[in-house]
Amino acid sequence: MSVVQQPKDLQRRVVVAQRLQKQSFQFTVVWALGRMETKPVITFLKTLLIVYSFVFWITGVILLAVGVWGKFMIGPYISLIAENTTNAPYVLIGTGTVIIVFGLFGCFATCRGSPWMLKLYVMFLSLVFLAELVAGISGFVFRHEIKGTFLRTYTDAVLNYDAEDEKSLAVDNVQSSLRCCGVNNYTSWLGSVYYPANGFPLSCCSNSSDCSPQDLRNTTINHTKVYQQGCYELVTSFLETNMAIIAGVTFGIAFSQLIGMLLACCLSRIITANQYEMV
Repeated sequence: MSVVQQPKDLQRRVVVAQRLQKQSFQFTVVWALGRMETKPVITFLKTLLIVYSFVFWITGVILLAVGVWGKFMIGPYISLIAENTTNAPYVLIGTGTVIIVFGLFGCFATCRGSPWMLKLYVMFLSLVFLAELVAGISGFVFRHEIKGTFLRTYTDAVLNYDAEDEKSLAVDNVQSSLRCCGVNNYTSWLGSVYYPANGFPLSCCSNSSDCSPQDLRNTTINHTKVYQQGCYELVTSFLETNMAIIAGVTFGIAFSQLIGMLLACCLSRIITANQYEMV
């Protein structure tokens, strides 16, 4: 009886072994096909993310340039609005520098294909997104507060002009660069503490070659030597336009970070799920 059962047990074990071998082979084939299907997806995402990281780096250079431009172009006018100064140009300079560094890190993380580095890159992008969002919002808020604040502070700077302090030098800078005089017009200077003894400041001269300090003190002819248009409308228009450019560029670049975050998250998840790292 036992002799008869031994061949049957052996035969049964052989059948089970053959089934296990067949299932193992099928699993290997499916796994290999899965990797073959996943690899093109990873390569595609990798290519997109490398291109995005390069563009991201370029936007860092752009933000840095816009921040420096805003600092030097708007700086003299910002000094006249001390009550509500904006940090937008400085935020752009700092953010642009950080983006340049993070953009290089993004290229390295993508080429390496390491999930933890890609997750770290997503965190960096989210921080940059928040910083740019704050800068853009502050730019737009400041842009809408310009008119009321500037009218008050510029009028005060003109009335208390002494040709020496920071605000007085800023007034000279505004008048000479924008070719204007006074707040609404040149008559704004008539009530200043500077006018009775000195007349109009030299920055009001419409023609520097035919405009002497003596002429500016002469109440008979001094009004013919200066710009007739006031600076208020010119400055507010200039500031609104340039702050709108800075805020618009910042918002556009900020929301582009969402694309990079999505690509990096997808690539990291696919690599993690398939236990596959690119070299």
